Amino acid sequence: MRIGIVGTGRIGSFHAAALSRHPESGSLVLADADPARAARVATRLGATAAPGVDEVFNWGVDALVVACSTDGHPELVIRAVRAGLPVFCEKPVAPDLPGTLAVLREVAAAGGVLQLGFMRRFDAGYTTARELVRSGALGRLHTVRTMTADPAPPPPGYLETSGGLYRDCLVHDFDMVRWVTGREVAEVYATGSDAGPAQFRAAGDVDTAAAVLTLDDGTLATCTGTRCNGAGYDVRMELAGELDQVSAGLDDRTPIASTEPHGPPPASKPWTGFLERFAPAYEAELAAFVRLVRGEGANPCDGRQGLAALRIAEACEISRRERRPVRLAELPDL
Repeated sequence: MRIGIVGTGRIGSFHAAALSRHPESGSLVLADADPARAARVATRLGATAAPGVDEVFNWGVDALVVACSTDGHPELVIRAVRAGLPVFCEKPVAPDLPGTLAVLREVAAAGGVLQLGFMRRFDAGYTTARELVRSGALGRLHTVRTMTADPAPPPPGYLETSGGLYRDCLVHDFDMVRWVTGREVAEVYATGSDAGPAQFRAAGDVDTAAAVLTLDDGTLATCTGTRCNGAGYDVRMELAGELDQVSAGLDDRTPIASTEPHGPPPASKPWTGFLERFAPAYEAELAAFVRLVRGEGANPCDGRQGLAALRIAEACEISRRERRPVRLAELPDL
């Protein structure tokens, strides 16, 4: 099997390294907007560097991994499915909702295979939480709480193209609310603060946000996020039911300290970022993609799953901007 990878930045080089270790992935062909960067990664991994995207397609690959900047995702996904190639794409499919709908229609028209990169679906803690909810071990679920806290803001240039805190960051939490509970979000109410670094105000974004989601069975979920959590990288999900409650993401590296006299000690080595925290999950999602390409497994996260999470993020943006509850039925869908 020969896999093409477009984009060899932080996440692309991570994916390339993971696939190079996979016994069934075969050879890799790497391309990047900076050919020298692709060449460096290829040399390190024993892969082949292509001078451009055209060569990746022309040299013959069996599948494509899209890990370049967001604005390049739509064209590459469409080109891949039209060429009959299964494609793995880091979220998002496109920078906005209309663009996402357009790409997914192209995927459907081509009968293509698209797996989206929502790595938390492969994390051991979230997987166990899902199993407990679905088994009824927690009883009737009444409250869900999620949080995603980055230790430091991203570069200003990234903010300008990220899509904002809801679309770029909290979209993972929205995906987990749906995936773990098995319910759909009916309504959102969201707010945010840009009181932190000036770069967020300049980008029209917020550095901290909160959203209340009402699920279709009446369960309430609160989702909070920030780019300014100096204690470390903190991603958690709490699920409370009538019989029990559990937490995913709570371990000896969670960057939080108890103020109780007999509480647990603070983490001696807090998580520093998403690649470190979710490294096993990233490897597992790419292994699932290899199985999908080989016809040995089902698609664990297709385009419709990504669209559902994006629609929640879009509803939160509208809610924040217009200061009102927003029903998901207000937003376009496939």
